[in-house]
Amino acid sequence: MANSRELAPGQVARIHVHDVVTGEDVVVHESHDVLYEAPNWSWTRDELLLNGDGALWRLGLAPGAGPERIEHEGLPPINNDHVLDPDGEHVFCSAGDGHVYRAPLAGGPAVRVTDQDGVWHFLHGVSPDGKRLAYVRMTSFEEPGRLALLAADGSSGSLVDTGPGHVDGPEWSGDGAWIYFNTERWAARPGHAQLARVPDGGGEVERLHISDTVDWFPHLAPDAATAVYLEFPTGTQGHPADRSVALVVVSPQDWSVERERIPLPGGQGTINVNSWAPDSRRFAYVSYPVRG
Repeated sequence: MANSRELAPGQVARIHVHDVVTGEDVVVHESHDVLYEAPNWSWTRDELLLNGDGALWRLGLAPGAGPERIEHEGLPPINNDHVLDPDGEHVFCSAGDGHVYRAPLAGGPAVRVTDQDGVWHFLHGVSPDGKRLAYVRMTSFEEPGRLALLAADGSSGSLVDTGPGHVDGPEWSGDGAWIYFNTERWAARPGHAQLARVPDGGGEVERLHISDTVDWFPHLAPDAATAVYLEFPTGTQGHPADRSVALVVVSPQDWSVERERIPLPGGQGTINVNSWAPDSRRFAYVSYPVRG
């Protein structure tokens, strides 16, 4: 898990900003050398945070801006599971050693949050008050991931019962009432992930949409009026890279009605974490076309 993904020969990483009001889709940066993944949108400035080459990078959205690597001490190579702390000054990251770290956005020393070795912690959500983390807990890659919660200082944790089947991508709604995720709870075949939510604190799991496709990573806009998720073709197992996928924009009141569909080459790395802008009308994502 410590090895970072790399671009294939002729492949590029295109970082997009999409406007759900106008439909405008702008490529704000194209990389031929670093495979960037999983944008977060800063809560305090118009810039994105991404991972690439095992590190964090910031990308300002002013014309001509390019990614700048953020230097951290004590932070192992990270993957594409990173979420901003609501304080606007830190980010929580999942690292290649299986642990979660809290690191300053300005750079500097990182602090390890988790203390249980032999467990993989794949972080996806931070509660609106910044006091808890939602992550996928695994002790091996042969077992399904479980939805787990953890105090942001690592002091206590618990599992949330979501039924059988692998879960991924858990994150809170803006009001903190729900945790949204994808699950194979209802799968009739391996890998058939569907979108769901569960009340914070546990309770009945609600299926958001019944589809034949493989649906991952439900992300709500801050105002909860719009959501986007990643759709893989029927029969896909996991969330692999370099597939013909689509981002589907919906209203959270009815996830079965598409407001917009964005086909692209991507999958893993495209939109693993919430990338909505504070204005709730734009989100960022990454596509990975191969030229020619």
